[in-house]
Amino acid sequence: MVPIILFVGPSGAGKTTLLEKIVIGLKERGYVVGAMKHTGHSAAPDKEGSDSWKFSRAGADATVISSPGGVVLRRKSDGNPSIAAVVKRYGLMDLDVMLVEGHKGAPYPKMEVHRGCLGTELLCRGEARDPFLEAIVTDTPVEVDVPVLPLDNADVVCDFIVKRFLKG
Repeated sequence: MVPIILFVGPSGAGKTTLLEKIVIGLKERGYVVGAMKHTGHSAAPDKEGSDSWKFSRAGADATVISSPGGVVLRRKSDGNPSIAAVVKRYGLMDLDVMLVEGHKGAPYPKMEVHRGCLGTELLCRGEARDPFLEAIVTDTPVEVDVPVLPLDNADVVCDFIVKRFLKG
């Protein structure tokens, strides 16, 4: 199974920026990397008025946009499919790792992104102790029982991912 790593944290903590840097770092190391964004909102990448939007509006269960640069698939689903189901169902088994932004309730290894200036509590420690927490990536000192990694140094985070999840 493809290793799945969740990146969780409050809005504005820097999850997307960090993940972008991690994707770059892992690609530079030669890994095949998937990135997924989980949202509680309806996934609707179609632009209103586009052909694929018209197909979706007409009731198509799946729409595909195919071009020389890639393929975009939008498929209706019942409920909220698990990350593992998405990886398996959509042919992503060739990935070395799947990085996921969000999905904090899922039972997969997590790295919490924390920014001190937001003044928020850690999501995965305290009352809501998450047994899947692997590390905190932060810009401020925190006392926790897992490794603390620097938010401003994606190379250190990449090294942690390679050693912990990719057996590098």
